[in-house]
Amino acid sequence: MSSAEAKNFEAIVKAKDAHNRSCPFPPHTVRMNPFEIERMGWEEGDTIAGLALEADGAIGTGAFRLICDGMEPPELDIEEEAVIEAPAEPIVVPAGPPREREPTA
Repeated sequence: MSSAEAKNFEAIVKAKDAHNRSCPFPPHTVRMNPFEIERMGWEEGDTIAGLALEADGAIGTGAFRLICDGMEPPELDIEEEAVIEAPAEPIVVPAGPPREREPTA
């Protein structure tokens, strides 16, 4: 293990321990800049300190981010219900049977 790789691994382990002390959701992923992943000789999808390694170009070089379900809850399979829309025009509903008209003279 190279010195840079060992230092990153140690930093991830310490961050994971700190996260576990302060958050009820354990981390499952560590995100790093793709350049850093390549520099370490790692590959996206590797397991580092028990965490899945994921590339994220939004994270600057020299940094990483731990992800847990408290930060990004997993996607839920939710069934969508049909939406019933109101009619475009009002509906006229008679209040009772029609009245007989009185003859007019």
